[in-house]
Amino acid sequence: MATNRPILPLHQRYVNGVPVPVSGGRVALRTTEKYVLCLIGLVFISLCYSAMFLLPDRVNSFVDSPQELFRPRPMDLVPAGQGAIDFGHDIEDHELHKRDDQRKLELLIQQEQALEKAREAINPPVKKAGESEERVNEPPQVGDDHHEIKQEVEKDKEDFQRKQKEEELRKREEEKDKARQHIEEKGVIEESDGDPDDEQTKTRRNKIREMMLHAWGGYEKYAWGANELKPVSHMGHSASIFGRTSLGATIVDGIDTLFIMGLQDQYHKARDWIAHDFKFTAASSDVSVFEINIRFIGGMLSMFALTGDEIFKTKAVEIAEKLLPAFNTPTGIPFGLINVKTGSARNWGWASGGSSILAEFGSLHLEFSYLSEITGDQKYLQKVQKIRQTLNDVAKPDGLYPNYLHPKTGKWGQKHVSIGALGDSFYEYLIKSYIMSGEQDQQAKKMYFDAIEAMERKLKQKSSGGLTFLGDYRANRIDRKMDHLSCFSGGMFALGAEYATEKQHYIDLGAELTKTCHQAYENTATGLGPEAFRFEGRSEAIAMRQNEKYYILRPETIESYFVMWRRTHDQKYRDWAWQAAQAIEKHCRVDAGFSGIRDVYASKVSHDDVQQSFF
Repeated sequence: MATNRPILPLHQRYVNGVPVPVSGGRVALRTTEKYVLCLIGLVFISLCYSAMFLLPDRVNSFVDSPQELFRPRPMDLVPAGQGAIDFGHDIEDHELHKRDDQRKLELLIQQEQALEKAREAINPPVKKAGESEERVNEPPQVGDDHHEIKQEVEKDKEDFQRKQKEEELRKREEEKDKARQHIEEKGVIEESDGDPDDEQTKTRRNKIREMMLHAWGGYEKYAWGANELKPVSHMGHSASIFGRTSLGATIVDGIDTLFIMGLQDQYHKARDWIAHDFKFTAASSDVSVFEINIRFIGGMLSMFALTGDEIFKTKAVEIAEKLLPAFNTPTGIPFGLINVKTGSARNWGWASGGSSILAEFGSLHLEFSYLSEITGDQKYLQKVQKIRQTLNDVAKPDGLYPNYLHPKTGKWGQKHVSIGALGDSFYEYLIKSYIMSGEQDQQAKKMYFDAIEAMERKLKQKSSGGLTFLGDYRANRIDRKMDHLSCFSGGMFALGAEYATEKQHYIDLGAELTKTCHQAYENTATGLGPEAFRFEGRSEAIAMRQNEKYYILRPETIESYFVMWRRTHDQKYRDWAWQAAQAIEKHCRVDAGFSGIRDVYASKVSHDDVQQSFF
């Protein structure tokens, strides 16, 4: 037998000392050979595994930072007089093992102490002569270490949460300071231009500011973050138009009034809430597209226009994006209601066979066009332009716009025309769109003047006492009534007069309609106007039905006083407005705000317990 034969012939086979060719023989290992290889492998693995346990604790850092194994030890651990020490140096090994032994010894001591405490708990010490009662009656200390550790953990947790809250408050204060600085630089709140010279006007103005503070203070105290306030019940309130979610409608709707009045503390708190707590995506039920637009998007954009604060633009975009699915119709006429969570949209069940409402889909243009202007995203403008084009192209009976239009067929619903409920703001949005475009939106101007000329021909009426009013047009006849909502029209005609060929005609028409609405206020026991009033027989601007006698803090008549005063500077409009303010103060003020009343003709008022967000 050859003496130099390999122990493990991995690639060569011998038979009786004679090598067998590989091509003709086996290439696999024998069973005994496999066992030997496995044994070697197991031994090697065992050595490696054991080595991991024998290495010092420092190796554990390899899990988080492998490179630590190959870094020199920090210089503060190097004995004096030595330079850098190699990782495998004997002195370092000795120090590492020494520290390891110390830790083990400390653990043993702690275990022994715990056992001693346990023994004392089981066998309490007997009182010796002269030993104090406190020492003997000392409670068992078993588990004290664990309890102390738990307390420390809880304390650390509380400290962390406290620091987190402090940091959040600090950031909020920084944001407030930046907002204040931005406003001061713009000089909007602090500017004195426009302050009245006469004492009477100053006194009245300050009273209105005090009324605002009273209304806001009640909301802030009892309903902060809710949509509206119930000032008698001292709690929040939410109308169905907002769905079931608290969206802070009063905050968003009223923040521009706080800003204009110079109520800086209240303004900054409202701005802070909008920045950090307003979440439109939290809405969980159907909301009104129209109401969300005019109160929320309109509120945010007004504040962006006044301050340039980006947070308001951001929030306006957030809301608008959630409304866009309502526009997905064949005509581009949006549905009136949308579920913010699902994006599903529908119309009000009572609205003329599934129709959309003119005042609702016709009152989106100002906000959506401005949103495109400030964001550069044209999709918002495109949505409202499609509405405008559909309305421009559709055939209009006698030049009038009925209140209902079906979003799928593009056909009118009931032939009901009104400048009050269901129609009102569509017309003012036309003229305001023209003004806001820098007088460039000629389509809006033409549609506006064509519409009001048709209304003058068909809706304008004179009462037996000489009062001018715009009645409702139903099935080719005039309903001789006027809504409180219609009372904005006096101001609208005066506003549009500037751009008409017959300026004085529209100033006069605005004055006549404003006088009629003022008379409706004068005819009540409270000095406040009813929801609707009629001109029947000897009745002149008086509500005839019980469901028309309420007043819910509506602003339309006072809006016309404001515009008419700006257009004419006739003092009577300021005086009429002051009379209305006094009536609101007398009959609507309660301890936590202002409430609507159920019957303006009753000398003893009954409050409806709602402070509307628009108030």
